[in-house]
Amino acid sequence: MATQGTSGAGDGLKLTNRLNESCSPYVRGHMNNPVAWQQWGPEALELAKKSNRLIFISIGYAACHWCHVMERESFENHEVAQLLNDNFIPIKIDREERPDVDRIYMNYVQATTGSGGWPLNAFITPDLQPIFGGTYWPGPGSTMGGDHIGFVGILEKIRDVWQNQRQRCLESAEEITTKLREFTEDGNISRKDGADHDALDLDLLEEAYQYFQNKYDTDYAGFGGAPKFPTPSNLVFLLKLSQYPRAVADVVGVKECTQAKDMVLATLDAMNKGGIHDQIGNGFARYSVTKDWSLPHFEKMLYDQTQLLPVYLDAYLMTKSPGHLSAVHDIATYLTSPPLQSQSGGFFSSEDADSLYRSSDKEKREGAFYVWTLNEFQDILGERNAEILARYYNVNDEGNVAPEHDAHDELINQNVLEITMTPAELAKQFALSEEEVAQILSQGRQKLRDHREKERPRPALDDKIVVSWNGLAIGALARTSAALASQDASRSQQYLAAAEQAASFISRELYNASSKTLTRVYREGPGEAPGFADDYAYLISGLISLYEATFNETYLQWADELQQTQIKLFWDKEHLGFFSTPENQQDLLMRLKDGMDNAEPGTNGVSAQNLDRLGALLEDDSYVKFARETASAFEAEIMQHPFLFPSLMDTVVAGKMGVRHVVITGEGQRVEEWLRRHRERPAGLGTISRVRAQGSEWLKQRNDLVKNMDASREGVMLCENGSCRDELSMDMGGIGEAVSEMR
Repeated sequence: MATQGTSGAGDGLKLTNRLNESCSPYVRGHMNNPVAWQQWGPEALELAKKSNRLIFISIGYAACHWCHVMERESFENHEVAQLLNDNFIPIKIDREERPDVDRIYMNYVQATTGSGGWPLNAFITPDLQPIFGGTYWPGPGSTMGGDHIGFVGILEKIRDVWQNQRQRCLESAEEITTKLREFTEDGNISRKDGADHDALDLDLLEEAYQYFQNKYDTDYAGFGGAPKFPTPSNLVFLLKLSQYPRAVADVVGVKECTQAKDMVLATLDAMNKGGIHDQIGNGFARYSVTKDWSLPHFEKMLYDQTQLLPVYLDAYLMTKSPGHLSAVHDIATYLTSPPLQSQSGGFFSSEDADSLYRSSDKEKREGAFYVWTLNEFQDILGERNAEILARYYNVNDEGNVAPEHDAHDELINQNVLEITMTPAELAKQFALSEEEVAQILSQGRQKLRDHREKERPRPALDDKIVVSWNGLAIGALARTSAALASQDASRSQQYLAAAEQAASFISRELYNASSKTLTRVYREGPGEAPGFADDYAYLISGLISLYEATFNETYLQWADELQQTQIKLFWDKEHLGFFSTPENQQDLLMRLKDGMDNAEPGTNGVSAQNLDRLGALLEDDSYVKFARETASAFEAEIMQHPFLFPSLMDTVVAGKMGVRHVVITGEGQRVEEWLRRHRERPAGLGTISRVRAQGSEWLKQRNDLVKNMDASREGVMLCENGSCRDELSMDMGGIGEAVSEMR
């Protein structure tokens, strides 16, 4: 798009912006920049080698606020563009499309600066070795003060060092890469195959609990200070402590397991009432800038919704709280409605933090779609009702965003909605009944929503369909559908249909049935990046949950096929565990393993859970062995910092207690009641399958234990340690106790 002038590097190379060739909305968003962006791939990397230029990579994602700030300040600036085009090979990367590249250089930036984030910017040699990196750097004319280093100064310094001290640069890059390999040795330093895999004991769960208990914010709930993230993997672990077999509570402590649950419930309540929750629409923002959950970073990510949904579901199943149920339907509705649900069946990736306040505006503002002035409340709701809703949502004339959290003065006099009063308190204050207040709040919320949808341009949608996140969505919606079927059949069916449509879409568009492999991303057609280990892990997990919600063995068979492919492509035969990338990936500095839980659950943790579940469902000891070895690969790291690996704690428990598998046979009132109660329990370690007279042929062939079961006989068989026993020889009163024991 932008043809360039003479080359300051002296090589005569003239570059052209080629991002119009990308299918990524984030990458394509930079195709009109004067920077001559290239795409990450063999052509650009070979160009760097031939020209002997440093590569400048800038990694971000469509919903990233600071990515847009840096684009406005730097990548649309002609001085910056000339420095980049004349001296570097500039490459723009969508981290959601290439998480493998992102993780390597994020590890580098975190190791060298102590922090990370996006945009992620790094200068690397033609051999892909990093020499300098960071996150946001202010561009020319930036209003950011303080100690921030200017981007122009960085470009000039790196240019001069590369031109005048190249050998020193290369030696430094080599040394940095060696240290980076040591820094990223997760999953490679523990004992190898053939060693004792039993060193991971239940007391690790107690250590992890103690860490979270010490980090718990007793004032505002959640863990740690600002910025505060939901961290769903941690919440899942803490809730599960009270759902694991009794032996876990004996080690961790019954009181401690209850406290773990209470910390999670308080956190979920605080988030549900806070500004991080879109009080007018649906869904949750990525994190809170403040420790009290009041001010979000406004982007909404698919992966956050898909992880929070099962946490709120389990909270509801534990408490029967209307607030938790409301949050469940809120998130599930957001997932299964436009703009997040694609008409073709999959789920899109995110909504941006920035948007126009009015369609006539020229500049986007952070949170413009979500914030309100008191005057707007009064104009839309009328004086009296505006006062009631303003009290309820903490809306005032001066706005409720502190100046220190508004770096660009975008939120002056604006209010982020958060619930600060109960309907009962409002009723007392305004001399109304609670019923009247509830009606005013409901009608007012709808008016605000209608106004927002009609008058404000919606934030930009990243309409990529990513396999891994769709796998999380499939599993979350399938579980939600099954758990709520008896109380809300209509919405349950809506959620299940969305999950099945997403699975069908991936099977149709992103799965190669002959090679049994996945492609990671779809947008106007399949992308070029192959499926990574997380795509396989999250999709397998979702398909297992979808099978347990429908007992359609097609989903279980597909999960089995994908599991075998994941082992084939990603398993580390020497040190155990799963690499994040396939062995034949050519454009990477190194292969890494994803063990720790971060914004998304660790790939190896989810993979180990899948292997345990499939091992129980299919009575396949080889899968169970892979699960034990996956945990063993991270043994040294888990024993040192167990709180970093909550997703692997399931496998620690399973290694000691096993995974119980329930097989339902026949039809009848008792098995249906048993199934209902089973599905309405919070998540634990158990698995469930159903053997029918027709439709279970593959399962009977795959699992020797169920092969000879009488599919016409009403029964609930508990299978463990290679044998099964009938648990339905009891009256209805005993079913609840039996279900409790089978989690």
